[in-house]
Amino acid sequence: MKSIRILLLCLGVLQLLLWPAHTQALNDCIQIKGSDTMVNLGQAWAEAFNKKNPGVNIAVTGGGSGTGIAALICGTADIAECSRTMKEKEIDKAKENGIAPVEFTVALDGLAVVVHPDNPVSKLTIDELSDIFTGKITNWKELGGNNLPIVILSREVNSGTHVYFKEHVLRKGNEKGTEEFSPMALLMPSSQAIADEVAQNPNAIGYYGMGYISPKQKAISVAKDKNSPYIEPTVENVRSGKYPISRPLLMYTKGEPQGTVKEFIDFSLSPEGQEIVVKTDFVPVK
Repeated sequence: MKSIRILLLCLGVLQLLLWPAHTQALNDCIQIKGSDTMVNLGQAWAEAFNKKNPGVNIAVTGGGSGTGIAALICGTADIAECSRTMKEKEIDKAKENGIAPVEFTVALDGLAVVVHPDNPVSKLTIDELSDIFTGKITNWKELGGNNLPIVILSREVNSGTHVYFKEHVLRKGNEKGTEEFSPMALLMPSSQAIADEVAQNPNAIGYYGMGYISPKQKAISVAKDKNSPYIEPTVENVRSGKYPISRPLLMYTKGEPQGTVKEFIDFSLSPEGQEIVVKTDFVPVK
C-alpha cells in the first residue's frame, strides 16, 4: 500500500508539473497588427492556420502599417503586417527597445486607382495622377471627363499605402521630392472606406490595394508616361512587373521568429499559404 501511495503521489506531482506547459501550448497566442491592406489576407491565413493548430489563438487587427510597427516596437505585437518598409528611425527606435526587426516578403500587391463606374475617364499617366492628388488638376474635364470637380480620397498618414502612393506616384519615385497630397484631399480611415465612398460618389478618385477592387468601382489603367502602354492592375501584370504601381507586402517580427510565430510565417510562405494569397486577389511570391 505504501508503494502504491508513493506512486500515486509521484504521478500527481508530475501532472502538476506538466499541466501549466500543456495549458500554455493550448492557449498560445499571436498578436498581428498593422496594414489595412493586409488585414483580410492576415485573417485568412490565421483561419487556415488555426484549423491545423486549433490550440493557437491568433488576433489580426489593422490600423495601418505605422500602427503595426509601433506595436512591434512597444512589444505589444508579435508580427507587424506592413505595406511599406520600416523607416530607419523606426528601426533605431526598435533597437533602443532591444528589438531587432526581421523582414519577410510574403506577397505582392498592385495599388489600384479607382473611380466611380459612371466616370468616362478610364486611363491616366503617373504625371496626371500626381497632378490630381497634389491638387494641380481639379476638374475631370481637364482629363477628358465630365465638367465636375474632382474629389480626392486618400488613406490617412499612418497608412503604409498612403506613404507608398506619395513616394511613388506624387513624387514619382524621386527621393528628394517634396510633393504632398492636396489639402482638399479627404483622409479616409481604411481602404474599405475609400471603396465605399467611390462607389457612391461620381466625382471621387481614390486608391487601395487591388484586393479591394469590386464591380462597384472602376479601376484605372495606368501608364508610366504618355509614351508607355496603359496597364490594368491585375495579378498577371503585377507579377510580370508591367503595372507601374506595385509593391511588396511584408511581415516584421521581433528578431528571428521562433516557435508558433515561425510556424505561422512558414505557413504564409508555404504552397497552401500562397494559394490563400491568390484567393484574396494578391500576387504570390512563390
